[in-house]
Amino acid sequence: MRRYETFVIIDPDLSQDQREPLISKVEELITQMDGFLVLTDDWGERKLAYNIKKKGRGYYVRFDYCGLAPLVNEIERFFRIEDRALKYMTVLLSENPDLEKIKEEKTAAETAAAETAAAETAAAETAAAETAAAETAATETAVVGTAATENQSDRDNAPEEDQEKELAPAEEKAKTDEDLPSSETEESAAGKTPPPTIEEA
Repeated sequence: MRRYETFVIIDPDLSQDQREPLISKVEELITQMDGFLVLTDDWGERKLAYNIKKKGRGYYVRFDYCGLAPLVNEIERFFRIEDRALKYMTVLLSENPDLEKIKEEKTAAETAAAETAAAETAAAETAAAETAAAETAATETAVVGTAATENQSDRDNAPEEDQEKELAPAEEKAKTDEDLPSSETEESAAGKTPPPTIEEA
């Protein structure tokens, strides 16, 4: 078994959904023909050194895999009949690779990538939580400030209202006193009732 890498340049006008079946087909071929896929390296869209099929740009994908000559022949045959593939090229990396070591390296790389993704997710969640807490604190501070302002406003207006309430009974009493005759007012103020008048016979 040998280790190869095959580069393919895909039509850049294709969408992601149109590209995925082509990439998946190559990965399936490697598995079906007893190969081992080390890595599918998506390079993305790049400018071509020269136009290919009237295209100035292409979408690059690199397949790193281990397998036998028939596998390479089948992959290249697939690209020859596939209109979406602008150009392809296969390079021999190693004639006698250590497959077990390659598998261990792949597992280690996948574990490291998973840990990095988990750390990034945790960092993003922590940042989101801190932002939410800061926004909540700011909202609470604004509410407390508004309540304090309203309470101060109520305190500023309270003396006038209280004064009006205190003045109202006094005004009513004065008005009642004005309606009574002067003698009754004086007697009421003294707290006495006049004696009955005795008429002469």
